[in-house]
Amino acid sequence: MTTEATLPSTSASPTAHRVWTRARGLVLALVLLLAGAITLAALHSDARHGALDPRSPDPYGSRAVAELLAERGVSTRVVTTLTAARSAAGPDTTLLIASPDLLTKHQQQELRSAITGSGGRTLLIAPGSWSVSTLAPGVTADPANSRGAALSPDCALLAARSAGTAETGGIRYTTRHLGADECYPSERLATLLRIPDATGDGDTIVLGAPDILYNKRLDEQGNASLALQLLGSRTHLVWYLPSVSDTSATDPDDKKSFFDLLPSGWLWGTLQLFVAAALAALWRARRLGPLVPEKLPVAIRASETVEGHARLYRKADARDRAAAALRSTTRTRLAPLLGVPVTQAHTPEALVPALSAHLHGDGQSLHSLLFGPPPGDDAALIALADQLDALEREVRRP
Repeated sequence: MTTEATLPSTSASPTAHRVWTRARGLVLALVLLLAGAITLAALHSDARHGALDPRSPDPYGSRAVAELLAERGVSTRVVTTLTAARSAAGPDTTLLIASPDLLTKHQQQELRSAITGSGGRTLLIAPGSWSVSTLAPGVTADPANSRGAALSPDCALLAARSAGTAETGGIRYTTRHLGADECYPSERLATLLRIPDATGDGDTIVLGAPDILYNKRLDEQGNASLALQLLGSRTHLVWYLPSVSDTSATDPDDKKSFFDLLPSGWLWGTLQLFVAAALAALWRARRLGPLVPEKLPVAIRASETVEGHARLYRKADARDRAAAALRSTTRTRLAPLLGVPVTQAHTPEALVPALSAHLHGDGQSLHSLLFGPPPGDDAALIALADQLDALEREVRRP
């Protein structure tokens, strides 16, 4: 008797065509997603390019107001570091801080110490609660923004009265300074404040929105007049655009842990996610009762069932279960042919001696074939299937 056979190809082996058929839907979805992301990025890439930059001609840039100031003899210089901004503070200079909320607390304190008593003008563009309390002590930002963009001055500040209605709506402010000018109120809270410096001729102006400085909004209402008067009171204008590359943004004494960088409420949010995941697991794992068999609506060929099981075993890399199923089925079919009760078909002491006597073969090799260890790879599994098939044919041979 011989139990050796060549290793034939199996229909369960994946081919390039089958792999592409399975994966093409996912690949198409990824391609569409990537194309959509690139399209959206392209459409929005220049939406805020050069925002509040006096060198930018884009709609949200501020080149128009810088050129109008130049015609009136006011020079404009752009700086991106805290050191340059601090050194520029002086009685003949207006220091415009484009994004105060981007500054760290250390930068805000250093900048405040430089502008205090300098005699110049400081213009803060839409500072929030994070920065206004440091850069303009005594001023508080209201959490709710104003609804209307175009507002009336309603104050004694000459620049506001001559400009008239302007689009200063945005963040609203309150102040405890008695001599402050509170202009362009929205629901009784000012969107423009002028706070005089108690130690000199300088002042600090807090503006709730940057709209009056944008190229696209400069010709609306009294925006141009208000912008030119606020920025043109000194001969020099220093336009400070905070940059993340500024070395002063890193405070060596301000070391934060990972948990300090997480937003507030993260612990409660994580607990909610954990509870939701637990409930979802319980919902998916529930059993409503025993499985109820039902007839299939169509007849499925045995070859398709075998191939489906083979694919599942291959996907799960379950060679041990596949080998056990093959050996168990072979033993069940061989037992009646050898006169062994089916109840003892899986007992080596009953099946192997009867099979060895019938074939006059080696009992040890037959025991290894029918009850041996699982194969180590797919090739060994295929060889085992061929050997079991050859063994059954040999027993059935007259």
